[in-house]
Amino acid sequence: MKQRELSEIIDESENDNTTPVVRYEITSYGADYDVAGFVARLQRDDIIIPSFQRDYVWRLPEASRFVESILLGLPVPGVFLAKDFDTNKLLVIDGQQRLKTLQFFIEGVFNPKSGDKNQKVFKLGKVSKRFEGLTFGELSDADRRNLNDYVIHATIIKQDKPSNDDTSIYHIFERLNTTGQRLSPQEIRVAVYRGQLLDLLEDLNDNADWRQAFGKLHPRLKDRELILRFLAFYADAKSYERPLGEFLSKFAAKNRNPKPQELEAFRKTFSTTIKVIFESLEGAAFRPERALNAAVFDSVMVGVARRLDRGKISQPDQIKGAYKRLIEDKSYISAVSGATADKPLVEKRMELATAAFASVK
Repeated sequence: MKQRELSEIIDESENDNTTPVVRYEITSYGADYDVAGFVARLQRDDIIIPSFQRDYVWRLPEASRFVESILLGLPVPGVFLAKDFDTNKLLVIDGQQRLKTLQFFIEGVFNPKSGDKNQKVFKLGKVSKRFEGLTFGELSDADRRNLNDYVIHATIIKQDKPSNDDTSIYHIFERLNTTGQRLSPQEIRVAVYRGQLLDLLEDLNDNADWRQAFGKLHPRLKDRELILRFLAFYADAKSYERPLGEFLSKFAAKNRNPKPQELEAFRKTFSTTIKVIFESLEGAAFRPERALNAAVFDSVMVGVARRLDRGKISQPDQIKGAYKRLIEDKSYISAVSGATADKPLVEKRMELATAAFASVK
C-alpha cells in the first residue's frame, strides 16, 4: 500500500495556553571557560548541543563576524547551560550557534553534514582585511592564542524543586530559543530529554504500520509526539493534568532512561496496538473525517491496548465495528472535539474507547 502524503492533523490541545501552576526553585551559578576549553568539552560530549534538523542556521558571514569579534577582543554574549539530572553533563540551552561556530572554526570545516563528501573549509569571509580568507590554522600564533584563551561566561542552571522532574529546563529552552522559526514542543523535548525513551520514539516512528496510518515523516516531529502521547496516557493516565504538553514533558523526563524490560514493554505495546488497528481500519484509522484527529488517536490506541492487555484478539474484524460505533457516539464526538486537553474530556474519551473495545473477542 502506498504511504500517505504528509498528514493534516487536528490537535485542539495545541491551542491550550494553560500555564502550569508550579513554582520552581533553581540554582544558578557562573563559570568562565576559555574557547579552547569549550571546544574540548564539546568534543568529549561533556557539553551537549541538541541535535535536530534546524540546529545550526548561521551563514558563513555571520559565523565569520562572530569569530572576528573574539579575535578583536570585543565582548560577546554569554551562554546558558543546564546540568543534566542523570549524567551531570551540561546541555546548551542558549548559545549553540556561537559554540558550534567556534568548534567548526577550530576543526576547520564549516557546518559539516554527516555523509557529505564535499566539506566546506571554514575560511573567514566578509571580515577585516587582516583576517579575510584565513582558516584557524592560518592565523598567526598570537591570534590563535588569543582565540583559544578568550573567556566566555556561562550561566549554569539546575532545578532543585520540584525534585521529581526538570521541566523548568524545557520552559527556559522554549523562552530563550526564539531565533528564526519557533521550535515545536517535541523538538524541544528531543533537545532537553535525551535518552533511551526518545531514542525509542525515533525507532517506533519507522514502524511500517504507523507510517501507513500516519503518512510521511513529519518535519516538526508531530508523529513522534503522538507516539509519546499514547505511551504517556497508556502508562500514566491517572496522573493527567492540564496542560497536555506539560504532562508529556513530565512523562518524558520521568521515563528518560527506563529499565530494559520497561523499554521493551513500551515497544511491544505500541507495535502490537498499531498493527491491530491498522490491519482492521487501514486508511480510516484515527480519521473520523479526512484529517488525523489526535484525540481519536490517543483514545483509540489506549482502548485497544487495554483490550490487548487481556490477551490476543482472535476476531480482529470486530475492531472495525467497535470503532464505527465509537465515532458515532455523541458523547465521544464531544470528547474529541473542542477543548480536548480538558481533564474531564480526556477521561471521558479514554473511558468510552476502553469500553468500546473491551468486548472485542
